[in-house]
Amino acid sequence: MKRYNLTGILVLIILFASCEDELNLEPAQSISVETALSTSENIQNILIGTYAEAGQSDSYGGRLQMLSDLYGFTSQASWNGTFQQPREVFNKNILTDNSFIRDYWLNSYEVINQANLVIDHIDIVEAEVQSTVLGEAKFIRALAYFDLVRLFGSQYVAGQQNSQPGVPLSLEGIIDYSGDLELPRSSVEEVYIQVINDLNDAYGLLPATNSFFADKYSAQALLARVYLQQGDYAGARDTAHDVIENSGHALTGTYAAAFNNDVDSSEDLFAFQVTTQGGTNQLIVHYADQPNGGRGDDITVNDEYLAMFDSADDVRASFFYPSAQGGGRLTSKYTNQYGNITLVRLAEMYLIRAEANLNEGTFIGNSPVDDINEIRIRANAEALAAVTLDDILLERELELGFEGFLIHDLKRTGRAVGTIPSDDNKLIYPIPQREMDVNSLLEQNPGYGL
Repeated sequence: MKRYNLTGILVLIILFASCEDELNLEPAQSISVETALSTSENIQNILIGTYAEAGQSDSYGGRLQMLSDLYGFTSQASWNGTFQQPREVFNKNILTDNSFIRDYWLNSYEVINQANLVIDHIDIVEAEVQSTVLGEAKFIRALAYFDLVRLFGSQYVAGQQNSQPGVPLSLEGIIDYSGDLELPRSSVEEVYIQVINDLNDAYGLLPATNSFFADKYSAQALLARVYLQQGDYAGARDTAHDVIENSGHALTGTYAAAFNNDVDSSEDLFAFQVTTQGGTNQLIVHYADQPNGGRGDDITVNDEYLAMFDSADDVRASFFYPSAQGGGRLTSKYTNQYGNITLVRLAEMYLIRAEANLNEGTFIGNSPVDDINEIRIRANAEALAAVTLDDILLERELELGFEGFLIHDLKRTGRAVGTIPSDDNKLIYPIPQREMDVNSLLEQNPGYGL
C-alpha cells in the first residue's frame, strides 16, 4: 500500500469559511509537520482537508459512483466515451494498470491517513469541539473503508466467517516513513467490523445537526447502508427507521428538487460540497452534455431502462433530456455543473426500511408497501397494493439509478450482471499493479495478474 509524506499532504491546508455555508478551497502556505499537528486549529484544518480529499474526482467527486454503475450496467445504459478506463469497467474486463481504479485506491488511502492523523491527535483539539471532530474523522474513515472493501473484496455473506481478503486496515496516521510500512489485506469481516465500530462511535459523538458536515444521522444512514450490504436486515431496518423518524429530514416536494442543488436539500443526509472555486463533479463530466458542463454522450440511457417503469405518469420515466451533441438520452440528475454531490438521501432510507421489514416479516415504522408508496407518490407513480422483494429491488433501481448503487445491489442480492454470476471474480476490482509492486504482502484477487 502506497503511503504519502505528511508534508505533501499538508501543503494545501484547506481553510473553512462559515459565512456562506460553503467550503472555501483556498490553499494556505506550506507548514511543517510539527506545526501542522501542534494546534487545535490545524488539526481541524486537516479534517477540512480530509473532506476535500474525499471529494476529489478520483473518489466521491463522482468517479466512484459512475464506475459502480458502469460495473452493473448491461442493457440499461451504454458507455460511449473515449476513455478506456471506464470502458474496461463497463465491459467487465479490467486490467491491473487501470489508472481510474489505481487513483481511487490511492486517494482513498490518502483520505484514511488524514482521518487517522486527526484521530491520533484528537487530544490537542479544544474540548468544546473535540467530540464532533473525532466523530467526523471516524465517519470519513468508515466511508472510505466501506467502499474499498465492497469493490476490492468479494461480497459479504451473512452467517459465514467472511475470511476472504478485503483491504489493508491502516488505523494510525503515518508520519515516519523510514520503517516497514507494508501491510497485508485484512479479511472482509475485519474491515466490516472496523467500519461498523467507527460509525457507531461517530453516531455517539456527533451532534444531530452539523451544517453540511457529517452529523449523527449521516453516520446512522451510512450504517443502514452497511447493514443492508451485509444482509443484516434487522440492523438495517432499525438504523434506517431512526433516521426517518428522528433526523428532521424530509423528502423534497418533487423528485427533481432532490438533484442539482447548490445547497443541501431537505432530503440530503450527507453531500459533498461543490464550489465554483475548486469543486469537482465527475458525474457532470460523464453524464451531462456540453451546455451543462459535461463531455456529452459518454453515458446514454437506453430504451431498456425506460421499459422498467410501470406507470406512464411516473416523472422518473421522463427525467431525461437529449444531448446537444449526439442526441443521446441523458439523465437529468446531473445538469448543474456546480451542484453538490449527494451521497446519502432520505429516499434510500425508506427503501432500506421497506426491504429490511419485508425480509424480517416486521412492520417497524411502516409497512413495506407504505414505505415504497412514499417514494412512488412523490414521483407521481401509481400506488401499489402490495409489494414483493422484486418490487422493492426494482424500485431501488428506478429511484436510485445513476447514483452508484447498481453493482452493489446486484452483488448483495445474488443477481447476475447480464450473463456474469454475482460472485464472479470479474465483479471484483483488481488490486492495482502499482500497489502489488510496492507491497509484497498484498495478495492479488483471483483472475488478475500473471
